[in-house]
Amino acid sequence: MTKLEEIKYVDWQFKYDGIGDVAEGVEDINQCIATILNTPKGSDPHRPTFGSNIYKYIDYPVNVAKANIIRETIDAISEWETRVQVNSVIYSVEESNVKIKVQWTLKGTSTKGSTEVTV
Repeated sequence: MTKLEEIKYVDWQFKYDGIGDVAEGVEDINQCIATILNTPKGSDPHRPTFGSNIYKYIDYPVNVAKANIIRETIDAISEWETRVQVNSVIYSVEESNVKIKVQWTLKGTSTKGSTEVTV
């Protein structure tokens, strides 16, 4: 369990998969991006525009879905995770799961990161 005095970053949140543990730094950004992409717009009553509309395109033909999911990913991250600049989005389908890999750069730094989300 993480103690309050052990937290080193201003931005942090509790980890989804660890009771009492926190996500900080790059791990926090990765968790935020996953939350944004896995939350359908309109499902958060306090923030109805939070999330993305990628679910609308999951059952579309691949050539239509790919472009729309990439666009929705970039738009949602640009709006809700302002700490990063999206460099690229890689879309793939593996065993009937849509995988989205987002490569990003922390704004104002040269720190790069990559987040993979399965939808």
